[in-house]
Amino acid sequence: MLLALGVAERPYGAPCRPDRAVLTPILPDAGLGGDADCHGVVPRPLHRRVGPRRLRPAADLGVGAAGGRRPAVSGPGADRRRGGDRGLCGRRQAPGPTRPSTALGGAGCLHRRGGPAGRHHPHRRPRRLTHQVGLSYLHGRVVGVTTSTSSSDTATRERAEAHLRALAGDTAVLREDQWTAIDALVTGRRRALVVQRTGWGKSAVYFVATAMLRAGGAGPTVIVSPLLALMRNQIAAAERAGIRAVTINSSNVDDWQSVYDDVDRGTVDVLLVSPERLNNPGFRDAVLPRLAASAGLLVVDEAHCISDWGHDFRPDYRRLRTLLGELPPGTPVLATTATANGRVVDDVAEQLATGDGQQALVLRGVLERESLHLSALVLPGPAHRLAWLADHVGELPGSGIVYTLTVAATDEIASFLRSRGIAASSYSGRTDDAERRQAEDDLLANRIKVLVATSALGMGFDKPDLGFVVHLGAPQSPIAYYQQVGRAGRGVERAMVVLLPGAEDEAIWRYFASLGFPSEEQVRQVLSTLSDRAPAGQAMSTAALEAHVDLRRTRLETMLKVLDVDGAVQRVSGGWTATGQAWAYDAERYAKVAADRAAEQQAMRDYIATQDCRMLFLRRQLDDPQVLDGTAQACGRCDRCTGTTLPQDVSPEALAAAQATLGRPGVEVEPRRMWPTGLSDGPGMAAVKGRIPADRQADSGRALGRLSDIGWGSRLRALFAGPDTAVPEEVLRALVDVLKGWGWEQRPTGIVAIPSRVRPILVGSLAARLAEVGRLPLLATLDLVRDTPPGGRSNSAQRLRAVHGAFRVPAGAALDGGPVLLVDDRVDTGWTLTEAARVLREAGSGPVLPLVLAVDG
Repeated sequence: MLLALGVAERPYGAPCRPDRAVLTPILPDAGLGGDADCHGVVPRPLHRRVGPRRLRPAADLGVGAAGGRRPAVSGPGADRRRGGDRGLCGRRQAPGPTRPSTALGGAGCLHRRGGPAGRHHPHRRPRRLTHQVGLSYLHGRVVGVTTSTSSSDTATRERAEAHLRALAGDTAVLREDQWTAIDALVTGRRRALVVQRTGWGKSAVYFVATAMLRAGGAGPTVIVSPLLALMRNQIAAAERAGIRAVTINSSNVDDWQSVYDDVDRGTVDVLLVSPERLNNPGFRDAVLPRLAASAGLLVVDEAHCISDWGHDFRPDYRRLRTLLGELPPGTPVLATTATANGRVVDDVAEQLATGDGQQALVLRGVLERESLHLSALVLPGPAHRLAWLADHVGELPGSGIVYTLTVAATDEIASFLRSRGIAASSYSGRTDDAERRQAEDDLLANRIKVLVATSALGMGFDKPDLGFVVHLGAPQSPIAYYQQVGRAGRGVERAMVVLLPGAEDEAIWRYFASLGFPSEEQVRQVLSTLSDRAPAGQAMSTAALEAHVDLRRTRLETMLKVLDVDGAVQRVSGGWTATGQAWAYDAERYAKVAADRAAEQQAMRDYIATQDCRMLFLRRQLDDPQVLDGTAQACGRCDRCTGTTLPQDVSPEALAAAQATLGRPGVEVEPRRMWPTGLSDGPGMAAVKGRIPADRQADSGRALGRLSDIGWGSRLRALFAGPDTAVPEEVLRALVDVLKGWGWEQRPTGIVAIPSRVRPILVGSLAARLAEVGRLPLLATLDLVRDTPPGGRSNSAQRLRAVHGAFRVPAGAALDGGPVLLVDDRVDTGWTLTEAARVLREAGSGPVLPLVLAVDG
């Protein structure tokens, strides 16, 4: 089916090119061209196959063919050439001896870093580039680094090239921008921001710089890296280069002290640190100052996370401001990313500037990915999308990733694919660490065809032969989308990228949008609460703060981390304290960030609907230099450029199986076992502390589905979005199926409904119809003693405070000690069900079995 797009089919466990000899393994992200084989190595053409087309990948890496070397050419002059190996002015060049690097500007030639090599502009005067290398764009402006040709510079570069060869093989040669960055770090001791596409070779820059700095007696390199998968890749890469790298993260707590001891002894070359460590009080106070004083180089990987303008802002990264300020003068700093638009680049570069006003060097390259074939396919519904995967994923090249927007969908889709005979595993932030490692290894070794994952499998995961990326649901940002699809095609000529958007995407986007920075009133409330404890020197945990401010845990923790970096609060052992420092709420900035998020969501809608080149669209969102100066061209590979769409057909068998899977009802609702922290000092709340007595707890319950499910989710969201109405027959039948499959120890003896202020008709009819179908007595609808706000927005502690003591069993309700089926429309925090169960148990009922239509989230 997919051969129409020129994609060769290959079994996912088979070698990519069995007819090629290979070179020494290449370091992940070390400048690998788009023509490397599936094991992460650049193919060496057999002697009868040497020719212009076979030279292209060597040009990408800066390596000559058949053992000869020539100067690396970075920028589109190397990255965009197709169908032949051409010189800087577009003339074909045969392999030969090394050419002097001063050939950057020949007569009649215009070669601009970030612009297409050899492109003549009749209305633009050629720029003179005598002995200038490493030119890059910053918002369309050329940032130049003038270099000399002194013997010391030549010797320094020769040492850098030697380290690269040890790292990536005997024929590897640095790109010019790689050398510019290394020279700035090692010789100039500068701060630099490198914005280059995935696979360009950003890690080669800091590993070569590390080797050179360590050889000169500098301290270890500290790399701040956001994900465990990325850390594992980096450590493996460093070991292959003879660089000893160790890590400190949440998965190796028992090793921390030995790591610290090795750093003190000077036996560690690279220390990888998760950003969360930077906000840990013990690490911040005891370890961070020592690292800042002794570090030979600081590397900030995935630097877009520093900026709250970025698509993946992480507040823990903001602690880097403190670390940057504590570095001794002259300590070089390198920040790298592949996904930063102009505003993010400006923000990060500003944060990298030194205290004496020296600006960071910004090296920004072209972001086109020549191996990627982008497509989008709008299908009728979730069942068709699942069926399409089952029918067509086997036709996609190699093995790959299917991205989803929710954790629940990863397990659901992976299970369905396995049922259709496709080797698949799931991966998310909730997956056990050992299982994540196994899933990564299985994908790397091509033991599975598909890894179904959330964005937890993203930055830093390196599999050069990844043949495809499919999105079942659209991310809310084209920049995030570019980063995720960038996992594919780093070491193969062709990789397929397919977007399968869904109607549920918008609801998920709205949820993420609701996690923005809190209002000024909420921030002031937190600061006031902490300030009241400050005179006594008391710290408050995040859980305890939830009892005082109505913010969900994620938003509250994010806000506290930002306030910590801004100096308004401090994280200490036992929680948080106020510092007493003045703090201003930047309402204008937060509003602009929110507006940017909304604009990114609209851009994602536009990407799906665009009739123009998809790669060019993504590059425009990232402020690609070529797009800014008007020299960017359509990719010629995507569905819009070729006019060829992917097949939309699905087999009746696959569609029926998908419909059955998505229509299968039933989600377990876990009961609450512990009361929230910090409520027992409130009026009437003295008993709300510690563990809930077992004879007052609800039992495990059931729901028809989650609102985020790709199956029942869309139908339940539509039900709740409409006016209050009686329970639909389809929903009732599905709930009866849930009851049939429950497997309880003792059948319920009656039904009790929870009163609903928002949907009384829905809940009342649901309880009555279940009683009718199940031939059970409708014992009662609980009385509402006092008004309670609707659920859905409150955090755990605030929701319990709102419902505690609000329910009463009506007089005359015949509770006979038997099990009770407790019915409600939806569950979020679980405290409404927990409080209703407590009241029923105290009134003499037996086990309480909650049954709801939907689980939020």
